[in-house]
Amino acid sequence: MNATKVVPWMVVAVALGCVGASLLTPAKIRGFDLDGFGRIPVLEGGRVKPIDSVARNSLLVIRGQQSFQHLGRTVGPDEWLLDVMLRPDVAEKQSVFVIDDPEVLGLLGLQQTSSRYFSFKTLAPHLDDVQRQASAAHDIDANQRTRFQGAIVTLFQRIYLYYRLENTLQMPGTSGLASELESVATPEAGQRHEQLAELAAFRPLPPPAGASADAWHSIGEALGAARSGTMDPALESFARLASAYDENDQEAFNRAVVAISEVAASRRPDSLGQADSERLFNRAQPFYAGMVIYVLALLTLFASWLWKRSVLEPTAFALLVAGALIHTAGLVTRIFLQGRPPVTNLYSSAVFVGWTAVVLGIALERIYRKGFGTAVAAASGFASLIVAHHLMGDGDTMEMMRAVLDSNFWLATHVITITIGYGGTFLAGALAIGYTLRRHLSRRPDSTNSRTLVSMTYGVICFSLFFSFVGTVLGGIWADQSWGRFWGWDPKENGALLIVLWNAVILHARWGGYVREKGIMAMAIFGNVITSLSWFGVNMLGVGLHSYGFMDSAFRALAGFIGSQLVLIAICLLPAHFWRQRAVAAVKTTSQPV
Repeated sequence: MNATKVVPWMVVAVALGCVGASLLTPAKIRGFDLDGFGRIPVLEGGRVKPIDSVARNSLLVIRGQQSFQHLGRTVGPDEWLLDVMLRPDVAEKQSVFVIDDPEVLGLLGLQQTSSRYFSFKTLAPHLDDVQRQASAAHDIDANQRTRFQGAIVTLFQRIYLYYRLENTLQMPGTSGLASELESVATPEAGQRHEQLAELAAFRPLPPPAGASADAWHSIGEALGAARSGTMDPALESFARLASAYDENDQEAFNRAVVAISEVAASRRPDSLGQADSERLFNRAQPFYAGMVIYVLALLTLFASWLWKRSVLEPTAFALLVAGALIHTAGLVTRIFLQGRPPVTNLYSSAVFVGWTAVVLGIALERIYRKGFGTAVAAASGFASLIVAHHLMGDGDTMEMMRAVLDSNFWLATHVITITIGYGGTFLAGALAIGYTLRRHLSRRPDSTNSRTLVSMTYGVICFSLFFSFVGTVLGGIWADQSWGRFWGWDPKENGALLIVLWNAVILHARWGGYVREKGIMAMAIFGNVITSLSWFGVNMLGVGLHSYGFMDSAFRALAGFIGSQLVLIAICLLPAHFWRQRAVAAVKTTSQPV
């Protein structure tokens, strides 16, 4: 049996099998069919999604994670949402609010400890202070706020989201939805129904067949209609679900889940199928799985440099391919769920940039077969998915499109093309970083491998120049259709132009003989700086028509990344083994007799 051929295939099968296993129906939690509950379709944020997505996105916004530990066990997003809506006395004791800012902790009279998480019950006595400070900070421009002001506004938004979720199915402190149905005609009920309708975080009641696709109703709206004599049958199912969960009646809860799903299937069968698909996507978490596999590929490749290279190097490549397949499956699923091209916002652009780098890296590895393509592709894929993971904090990553972006044609042409240019430029920079590290860390420098890395970088820069140029021109045509001008020197347009010009400068410098190996690679690393400024600097730092909102954390991360690239450029330009030579010289100096 040839291990070099069998082992990689076995590794790919295991990796894909582990991801496939996540699609299996999970066991019931405490006897409750939470998986069935999570598949119930609702309307939130302008689109139909499973209630599982609402739970995950909400918990991610409030806590920064999609699960947490409470009383010695893991609480998932669906169970947490049920507790918030139907057992508020339980939910209020769960530590889900993350607070990092020391001034905010001081305002709340809380000690700064290793634990950053606090329960709603802990925060409740200070809600007036939080609201007062947040109201004062809200009128200040986001990029002008102090750290405390930004933190207090964020905390208030998280508390308000929690409050809306708590008042979606029934008002806390009342006898519950079943009691509400019994007293629907009483005079004082109207005010409660209006409050429920106003605060509802999502709408769980689908419209009848033939009605408008967005005519879903909240519980409060349905209760208001019931006062006029129009009773939605799904209301009774939700009332039974609420009572059963509060009374810990698993069988009644599971029957209510089935009844609610049957109503959705009879009214909006397409929404039930879409919600079920998104629920499976949430469960599989393909981008997280891809991130893990890319790390394993990178570690396997590192191990191959020390032991059994003939087996481990193809195994690392096989893991990279497995990660790429899962990454691709995630992208295709998002396209299906959104009905959009793969890049629609900053999060999806990070996912797609990484995918582009991985695919290009696989192609390079197939051409050169030296392990360099595997290394940079795995590192780039992992890094981009880490960036995407940290961009999930705003909640739904498949939100409705901004009006000016609502064009599948331009999303599939300009946005895809320019993003491929981003991915290629970052991959060229990653190859140059690999060249730099190898040049200074390798004990036995090989000029052939160095020339191979330079050749790979050159080819990727040519690729990036083409796609960046075409994408920029297409962006100008789109701008002419949207705003009536082809070019307006908007910061985003300038950034796109700089990427094109910088890639062209690198090629001309090489053709003219102005730079050699080190110069080309240093310039390729600086391409990372230019691309990051165009990609994140404009989108997230509050400049121009393409700005999507200032973020302190994004500014710090961007500044740190740029600083690291400048350091790498300096190292790249140093003579080979500069640090080792200095260390040897220092040893000789200290060993001389006095």
